[in-house]
This record gives sequence, structure tokens and C-alpha cells, in this order.
Amino acid sequence: MDTSTLEQLVVCGFEWTWLSGKPSSLLESQPILITKKDLADFEDEKRNGAAVASVDKTHLVSARWIHRLLRWRVETRGISPIPLHERTDVAYSRMFTFWMAISVNVLPFFTGLLGPLLYGLSTRDSCLVIFFINVLSTIPPAYFVTLGPKLGLRQTILAKYSFGQYLVIPIVLFNLVGLLGFNIISSILGGQTLSSITDGRMSWTVGIVIIAVIALVVSFMGYTVLHWYERLSWVPVLITFLITVGVGGKHLKNPVEFAPATAPVVLSFASAIAGFMVSYVCISADFACYMPPDAPSSHLGSKLLFWYTYFGLLIPTVVLQCLGAAVGACIPNVPSWQVGYENGSTGGLLAAMLSPIGGFGKFLLVLLSLSVTGSIAAGFYSLSLNFQVISPFLRRVPRCVLSIVGTAIVIPLAIAGGHRFFDTLSDFLGIIGYWTSAYGTILALEHFIFRHGNAAEYDVSTWDRASKLPYGVAAILSLAIAFGIAVPAMDQVWYVGPIAKTTGDLGFELAFVAALVVYPPLRWLEIRFSGHV
Repeated sequence: MDTSTLEQLVVCGFEWTWLSGKPSSLLESQPILITKKDLADFEDEKRNGAAVASVDKTHLVSARWIHRLLRWRVETRGISPIPLHERTDVAYSRMFTFWMAISVNVLPFFTGLLGPLLYGLSTRDSCLVIFFINVLSTIPPAYFVTLGPKLGLRQTILAKYSFGQYLVIPIVLFNLVGLLGFNIISSILGGQTLSSITDGRMSWTVGIVIIAVIALVVSFMGYTVLHWYERLSWVPVLITFLITVGVGGKHLKNPVEFAPATAPVVLSFASAIAGFMVSYVCISADFACYMPPDAPSSHLGSKLLFWYTYFGLLIPTVVLQCLGAAVGACIPNVPSWQVGYENGSTGGLLAAMLSPIGGFGKFLLVLLSLSVTGSIAAGFYSLSLNFQVISPFLRRVPRCVLSIVGTAIVIPLAIAGGHRFFDTLSDFLGIIGYWTSAYGTILALEHFIFRHGNAAEYDVSTWDRASKLPYGVAAILSLAIAFGIAVPAMDQVWYVGPIAKTTGDLGFELAFVAALVVYPPLRWLEIRFSGHV
């Protein structure tokens, strides 16, 4: 092969490009050396008509292993932009089922329990907060999904157009903590529920490992398998929840009496609910970037994608959180529920609710325990992409390998934190809400003010060129200021700010307002100084 010539091979419509002498523009760093045997294997794949996915080239894994991963239909592409000709997934309706699968599980059910059990709110008050807060906080993640097909960028790469090449790294670290936290919490929930099937004979630890490994398999395979799994997994779980309500519904008309709701308590619960939903803004575009910007039609594509995502998130989240609030308000009046909850947390509670139907109830508990695997798999998928943003070295590690790394982190932390679950969830949702409120606001201001709401004003070719991206100083300062202003209004188990002592938790709201006010002038100054957007 001529070492100065760029060679190409087309396999099933996908273009493979390599340069044996120096890296081509399609390679992120070092070239891949492809042997004649590898070329023969690729030609065999082409003749056999096997469908393979496009791949980011990496010199840390041999071409032979890349070929094997492709034969197994594993997505090996990482964070590099997806070219327009590879955005071929026209099934926009998948986004509805995808987000349904993310949301139809025991995590939103447990989040609803926080209303009566932690904040002392009645079913009615809890449901009002759940409904109105979710109606508003679902808008940001649903909108940012629409930028995935338009730009072919992952969500963290999109953040570079506000935070720059290097200052985006702290944002990625925050996001990694959030993704790890949600996956840890979901793994604990699934492990608890799986353990409750055996009346405690199988430990939470074993249940956590089983749940995490199943989710790993799905995330390892990548985009296509992830969407296929999410398309199907939510249906039996939804049926299971309906049966659970049917079996235990007679007790829901006997809630305990609660004191009238106060503003501080309502605001604190609202902050936890908002933190649950707004956190999706950190990952939303990851799951739509293989879709074309003009499908199914040029004038309806983005609108359909928005509404599919919006209702796919909103409907199951509101319903299951309200169900959790209704059940939580009745636990003290139902002795079996009380004992189940005290002995096995959420898993024990669900086991107690389904106990009247015997063995079939245990089968349904298996489905409920597996319900979190879809959410965890999506988390592992985005986790692997976030890892690659941290350093050029990690970009050379295949995305699927980084899914394994994420799983190896989640399992021991979930095992360690399993028995402090209630406090852990409440604290985590609040903290996530504070920073994602400011983060989402900054991205929205960048898009609508400085990019004029036009995806064409993002130069995708500069996604990894620091000199062509913003400095990121305006964004990181705005985030720091917003978080600093939120601190006095935080209300957590470990800290209650001076403002929060009077008003309740206003951290989410103040972070939003502060970012809204501070970012535009700072960004304008940054543009004046740098000479480009």
C-alpha cells in the first residue's frame, strides 16, 4: 500500500478510511494499521451482506478486535460527530418508547414516596407538586434531544460550544457524578426488589450485581441494541404496575392525616422533583444523534421528536411518582406494607403489595426488579461517552470498554450505599438539581441568544479545536456564580442555608435565575474579546 495515499473501503454502505503514513482527518490521532487478512475479512463481511456499524478509529485496540466487535454488532463509535450520511435512523417514534422505558421503573415510584414519607405532604399536595413541576422541567431535555439529529453531536460535545474545549471537563466530571449516582440508586432499587423475592435469602449485594450486569450487556452493544431493548422492556413493567395497583388499590383510600402543606416544605419537595427530571438535559441528545434532521418530514421532524420525548418522559414519570405518593401516604395504615417497607425498603414494600397473589406476585417482582435495567443501560451508555471527553487518551478506548469501567465503579458503590438509600436519594436529587438548573439555562441561552436558535450556527467541524470554540470562561463563571447564590437557599440533611431556614429549598430556582441574569453579559464580553462565537 502506498504510504502517502488515503485508502478507502466501503462495507455495506459505510466508508472505512485509513492512512498508513500519517493520520487522516477522519482519525482522531494515530492511524490504524489494517493487514491484508483484515481487508479480506472485511470483504467477506461485505459479500455476506452483514450489517455493521460505523466506528471511531482507535490505535489502542487492534483492527482484528474492532472487526470482531463489528461482527457482534457492537457500536464502537465514541464522541466524534456523526456524519449526515450515517444519520439513518428515521424511526422518530422510537424516542417515545425509549423514554418510556427510561421512566417506567421503580425509581420514579420511589421518588414519589418522598412526598409523604420525607416531606410530610398529603397525596393531593404531593401530586400537585409532581404534576406542575414535571410539566415545566421536562421541556429542557425534550428540546435538547432535537439538536442530536441536527448536529450529530453527543450532549457533552454540544456543551463545548458554551464551555469550550477545556473548561467543559469540570462539567463532564459533574455529569459523571450524576450518571454514576443515578445508576447506583437504580441498581440499589433493583437489587432490593430482586432480594425481596427470596424473602431476604438472596442478599441485596447479589441482586445489585445481577441488575448491573444485565444493564452492562445492553449498553455494551450500543445504540441499536439499546433502542431495541428500550422499545420492548417497558410494556411488561407497565402491566405489572397496573396489576400492583389492582391488588393493593383497596388500601389507597385510607391515607393517614397530614398537616397542611407549608411553602418551605412544598419548595423543598419541588426541588427534588425538578432535579429528577432536569438532569436528563445532560444526556438527552446522546440517544437521537443517529437520526436525520429531516425525518420523517422536514417541517415536522424536530417537532415530532420534541413531543415524542416530552410525553415519553412526562406521562410515566407523573403517573408513577403520583402512585408512589399515594402508596406512601397509606403505608402507616397498612401493617403489612409498613413491615415490608421497614425490612426491605422499596423492594419489601412492593413484595408486600403483591403478596396476596402468591407465586405470580413473585414473578411480577422479578419484572419490577428488572425494570431499572433500561435506565441503567442508558446511563452506562452516556457514561462511556462522557469518559472520552476527559482526555485524548480515553478517546482511544472503545466506548463499549468504557461501559465496563462504569459498571465496575457502580457495583461496589451501590453495595456500599445500599443501606442508607432513603437519605442518599433525597440528598442526591437536590444536589443534582442545583447544578443542572444552571447548566441547562446556560446551554439554552447560548442556543437561543448567541446562536439565534439555529443549528446551522454551530460549526461542527470545530468540535475539537480549542481555538475555534468559546473560551468557556463566561459559562464556567456563570455556573459558579449560580451555584454560589444557590448555597444559602439549600435545604439538605447535611446542610440548611440561612435563606432555606425561612423559605425552604430555593436553590434550584435561584440557580436558574442567577444563570439567566449573569451569562448573557459575560458571554457578550467573551465574544468581544475572542472575536468569534
